[in-house]
Amino acid sequence: MQFDDLLYRYFGTRSLDDLDGAAQLAGVEKMQVDFGLSRDRDQRFALWSVLYLLGAAPDLDVAFPDAGDRDAARNFMDLMARADDEPES
Repeated sequence: MQFDDLLYRYFGTRSLDDLDGAAQLAGVEKMQVDFGLSRDRDQRFALWSVLYLLGAAPDLDVAFPDAGDRDAARNFMDLMARADDEPES
């Protein structure tokens, strides 16, 4: 899954800057439903990652029964935290 394809599928746009609050909330809700229904590990991780970036991801213990998937999610969270800490050029 490509990031911009996920945005288009759930929000109808490839840029979140174009959305109002209601449209973003509706897209997040659709994404959360699909996350809950999906049994594909890769798809679940992709959806969880976008939900995490939007501040709407479920807790790791709920989201990922597999310890390896939880570790991958923690690594993703650490990468995002480090990216936020890096000074912009």
